[in-house]
Parts: sequence; C-alpha cells; structure tokens
Amino acid sequence: MNKLIALLAALAATAAAPAFANDKLAQEKSCMACHAMDKKLIGPAFKDVAAKYAGEKGIADKLAEKIMKGGAGSFGPVAMPPNPQVSAEEAKTLANWVLSVK
Repeated sequence: MNKLIALLAALAATAAAPAFANDKLAQEKSCMACHAMDKKLIGPAFKDVAAKYAGEKGIADKLAEKIMKGGAGSFGPVAMPPNPQVSAEEAKTLANWVLSVK
C-alpha cells in the first residue's frame, strides 16, 4: 500500500512539474509584470489569451514570435513590447503553456 501511495505521489509531482516550470519561466522572463493568470493587468490574462486562440492552428508559433518581437492590436491599444531576453525555445514553451491555461 505504501508503494502505491509513493507511486501516486510521484506521478502527481511529475504531472505538476511542467506547469510549475513554465510559471517559473514566465516569472523569470518578466511576463508576470504585465500579465496574470486570471485577470487583466497591463496585458490580458493568460486564461483570456488561451480562450481567444483555443483550437487555432499554428497559434503557438505566432504567439512565440509575438513574445520575442512584441505586437499590438490583439487585445486592445496597449502594445506588448519585445522581450529580447527570451530565446525561441523559451518563447515556444511559454506560448504552449499560456495556451494550456484554463
């Protein structure tokens, strides 16, 4: 029984690790200065971004590019500045994470 509990705990920790790692990456790359998970700050809530683009093909690549290069007009008049400290791989990770937010 203890082995089963240990296995379930390990599986739960593994499942939660990617979400935590990407939340940590978003904090490290200053995304959270303008965005929050569930409410608009300067930029839209991550859940609103995920809802707007749900099911849209190729959107992760477009969002990754916007994370790196900036953009405007998708969520109002406030422009998102470029984030040169984010690599292409990190931007793709962040984009996929944002799209998974519920």
